[in-house]
Amino acid sequence: MAEQFTVHTTTPSEAEIERERARTLAEGRRKHAVSSAVRYAILAGVGFLMLYPLIWLIGASFKENAEIFANPGFIPEEPTLDGYIKGWQTSTPYTFATFFWNTFLIILPKVIGTAISCTAVAYGFARFEFPGKRILFATVIATLLLPNVVTRIPQYLLFRDLGWLDTFLPLWVPSAFAGDAFFVFMLIQFLRAIPRDMEEAARVDGANTWQTLVFIVVPMLAPALISVCLFQFMWTMNDFLGPLIYLSSVEKYPVSLALKLSIDTTEAFQWNRILAMSVLALVPALTVFFLAQKYFIEGISTGGLKG
Repeated sequence: MAEQFTVHTTTPSEAEIERERARTLAEGRRKHAVSSAVRYAILAGVGFLMLYPLIWLIGASFKENAEIFANPGFIPEEPTLDGYIKGWQTSTPYTFATFFWNTFLIILPKVIGTAISCTAVAYGFARFEFPGKRILFATVIATLLLPNVVTRIPQYLLFRDLGWLDTFLPLWVPSAFAGDAFFVFMLIQFLRAIPRDMEEAARVDGANTWQTLVFIVVPMLAPALISVCLFQFMWTMNDFLGPLIYLSSVEKYPVSLALKLSIDTTEAFQWNRILAMSVLALVPALTVFFLAQKYFIEGISTGGLKG
């Protein structure tokens, strides 16, 4: 007679299942917390290394000239405002207020001219068909491949013959005629991602081309336009060669050239003054960037899409 065997299985209780689940979740949270801490520590370290030159610049601007080379750290032993006070006065009859005002006089028309002209040109290329469109667009894009040094001499000779040297016109006029092909291309890419439904509806309601552009397209182009203006603002603030070539009067110098005036090759450099004025020159660009950061990122990311 065959023996019968009975296999008994134990079913875990609900309490044991809950304990095991809680243990698994706790272990997962611990691993996630450790990995997050490691990631943040690495990002903080890399971020500190990238920002250290800026941090050192700010700290060194409060040092005496001799301490800058004696103390490699960024925390001054005896903080002083001497660099800011004497640096603001400069060695010329003008203070840095004059140079900041000149920078503003260059930036404002250039940014406005760039935004208006590049928007009009980009809208024409993106929305209309006309004879020679492909050739003109290829020509505009081809200018992106030309180094600036190639066009410097022809531009200088042109502006000299027009009598524009030692004025702001050579810095304003090219931007007023969509001279920056990068911005035109950027706005065209953004326009390709925008559907034409609202524009067609506006035309059905009787709006002409300019009304459609101003009241329908421009509001939708706001993120891209803010990116264009921000790029132009920062590039103009950092531009040294353009004002150096076309401006010869000290009273018309922007900040970029005024900083060069602080470096006298016949005497020892007052580096604390140079660094202090460099910090002040960075403040407008950093302020504008952080205020418009949201729209800047949106304009850059959306501009790379195609509709």
